Amino acid sequence: MPYICRSLEKRILEISKEFSCLLLTGPRQSGKTTMLMHLMKGTRRNKVSLDDFQNRLLAQREPALFLELNPAPLLIDEVQYAPELFSYIKIRIDNGAPPGSYWLTGSQSFQLMRLSQESLAGRMAVIHMSSLSQAEMYGDGCALPLTLEPKQLIERRQHRTECDVLEMYQRIWKGSLPGLCGGKIQDRDLFYSSYIQTYVYRDVQDILPGAQILPFSDFVRAAACRAGQLLNVHELARDVKVSDDTAGKWLQVLEKSGIIFYLRPYSNNLLKRTVKTPKMYFFDTGLVAYLTRNSSPKILMDSSINGAILENYVVSEIRKTWNNCAKDCLLYYYRDKDSNEIDLLIEADGELHPLEIKKSGNPGTELVSAFSVLDKSTVPRGNGAIICLSQELSAIDSKNLIIPVWMI
Repeated sequence: MPYICRSLEKRILEISKEFSCLLLTGPRQSGKTTMLMHLMKGTRRNKVSLDDFQNRLLAQREPALFLELNPAPLLIDEVQYAPELFSYIKIRIDNGAPPGSYWLTGSQSFQLMRLSQESLAGRMAVIHMSSLSQAEMYGDGCALPLTLEPKQLIERRQHRTECDVLEMYQRIWKGSLPGLCGGKIQDRDLFYSSYIQTYVYRDVQDILPGAQILPFSDFVRAAACRAGQLLNVHELARDVKVSDDTAGKWLQVLEKSGIIFYLRPYSNNLLKRTVKTPKMYFFDTGLVAYLTRNSSPKILMDSSINGAILENYVVSEIRKTWNNCAKDCLLYYYRDKDSNEIDLLIEADGELHPLEIKKSGNPGTELVSAFSVLDKSTVPRGNGAIICLSQELSAIDSKNLIIPVWMI
């Protein structure tokens, strides 16, 4: 299987020249270890995985001996299984470990962040890696955060591959996990079935020992049916006949495992009538299509979730454009009690940029009417856009662009 170059590679190498320790987090099977092993070819760096039970036991019981037997430069895979290592890595850094000594990977981002902050605060660079982006799969891999500047968008267009509506839903349906997209596995249904059973269920048992697997499986499917929508924990709990408390804990498992993420509502002191509920998205739309039993791109394109899954795809891809540059991105949505709604807000460079996401090839001017509500905010409103299934970069007016999904 040919290796797919990742946009983060350059940043990983740059950061490794400055920090003694680098922690790479991200969903399971997103390609973290594959990328780092590609980068360490021809170097003295060794790799050890804590998925191996013997390695894990040694790291947990004798962390000092583990590091002595596995000298730096070292890649430690799935480091969350041995949090005991962090304090001993700290000692080695404090004793002068050179830049790039330790590369760590892990798939339970929240647990790793908590553990690392306890022991390695200020000593370690933390980078989040997403699954494959459009630029990596269907472009030349050029990684620039999505901004709403016309010159940057014109440049961006040169590095992406145009597609029609059905081809776009093919991308959404196929998803973005390297094992499937890279051609290693051909059977999509078998891939996602195994992914759920092997990785998600394992995380359930790690985070919530004794959790019931069959109801949890139904819960994941129910959550997929609500991707791109306002989170309603009570409705999810009712669908699978569990308590609201259990549903809340299971959502935490999905978030910690890198299956879902949330978009928080935007508000400030001058926008007081906004709703407070987050919106829920899946990192991989292929998994959503699989769980909702949409067996082909055409069926997905005509399904009742075609608009919600398109929004999920766009929000996830925009996040990736920032993550793949190792930059933080402030993303929100807006909804108030007066029925004003904006699908997505990007806060960058001291401005708010509103975006509407629509399954349309010819969006109308009325779609940007809600943008003016942001003029009440203390943060200035910058350029806005409609991201849609149009084939060409265009504009509503001088402040509002029309951007094809394939250009993200």
